[in-house]
Amino acid sequence: MVSLRCKLVIKEILTQLEIPYQRIDLGEVLMTQPVDHEKVALFKTRLLSYGLELIDDKKAVLISQIKGIIIEMIHYSEDEPEKNFSAYLSDKLCYNYTYLSNLFSEIQGSTIEQFIILHKIERAKELIIYNELNLTEIAWKLHYSSVAHLSNQFKKITGLTPSFFKSMANKKRDSLENL
Repeated sequence: MVSLRCKLVIKEILTQLEIPYQRIDLGEVLMTQPVDHEKVALFKTRLLSYGLELIDDKKAVLISQIKGIIIEMIHYSEDEPEKNFSAYLSDKLCYNYTYLSNLFSEIQGSTIEQFIILHKIERAKELIIYNELNLTEIAWKLHYSSVAHLSNQFKKITGLTPSFFKSMANKKRDSLENL
């Protein structure tokens, strides 16, 4: 699950199938009790109808958790992190960051840092489109050291400067699921 919309779909399916759960987080559902194989099969089928899938491979689950934590932090959290992403991920998942980084790169074919940058730029696009903050405020909100740093990464990823993107009539954003 990589968006709040996914969480709503999961909640709806679990409720319809009368599968008890304790909580739903991005990339994870905590069940209150074991679920029989028949209901798991139904759950998988319903997920597929929404373009989602159940991940039960431990490495794939860990990758999904990494993505969920990053997405939640960049797109849905207003709190400034008290530590850098590597320390935050290590603490949250109880794994050494080197292991998480190597696993992510091996399975995804890109680094955690690249994933973070893509999401930060996508969030910057969203904030530019909303037109409520200036670039200095956006840079601060996304924890860039300066507007120049944000602008350089923005141009490297999109091929456009933030100012040019802001002036475009037809601004294009990518969905979180496609990053």
